[in-house]
Amino acid sequence: MRGSDRPAVALGAGEFCRGVIDEVADVVAAVKPQVAFFEALGHDGVRELESVVAHAKAAGLVVVLDAKRGDIGSTAEAYAHACLDDSGPLGADAVTLSPYLGAESMAPFLKRLEAGKGVFVLVRTSNPGSGAWQGTDAEAIAAKVGAWIAAENAKRAASFPYGPVGAVIAATLPEEADRWRSAMPKSWFLVPGFGAQGADASDVREHLREGLGALITSSRGVLFPSSGTEMDWRRGVRERALAFASEVRTVSD
Repeated sequence: MRGSDRPAVALGAGEFCRGVIDEVADVVAAVKPQVAFFEALGHDGVRELESVVAHAKAAGLVVVLDAKRGDIGSTAEAYAHACLDDSGPLGADAVTLSPYLGAESMAPFLKRLEAGKGVFVLVRTSNPGSGAWQGTDAEAIAAKVGAWIAAENAKRAASFPYGPVGAVIAATLPEEADRWRSAMPKSWFLVPGFGAQGADASDVREHLREGLGALITSSRGVLFPSSGTEMDWRRGVRERALAFASEVRTVSD
């Protein structure tokens, strides 16, 4: 893409996302903008991301910023301000975090929990190669991160039935879901991988706790048709969102 094309592409992306929000605001509880696709369009894309987040919040939706931030010191503080503070450029309700640099990298984000914000920390992700580093045994990184999340939520048990420190647990790993739910009974789970990545309602049953505690996401499965060309993309988005919500309700009711 030429640099001269970025403003028009960014505007088109923003208009599409705002249109999607208009179609699904009465169907879903939250949206999860992927920061990278906006940043790839330069400052025009970042400006559209700010607009999309504001549009979603005005529509009454929870905004989970899919940014996977992870750094230390003043850099982490700057990321936290940019992503979560209402006085910052985005003011999202929650953000995804990478815990690889340790607990100190997440401390600035945890300071925002008192203001009603939340975080979702990567534990077991949906990409095929994730297990090589995250691991599955008790001494693996994933287990240590899960234990840290459980401990953080335990500190806040009196204030929150589900703690504000959530975990990303992929829908594509249904055989592990019960283990992670047992390890983090008070944690919200962000559950990617539904739809385009192959998971369905039967795969997310164990992510739930008595039908609650999981935010199940479907991005490509709702946004784009499986094949062919749509004459009315808005109607297509709405129909797929309704079908997704109906399928999820079969395991959460």
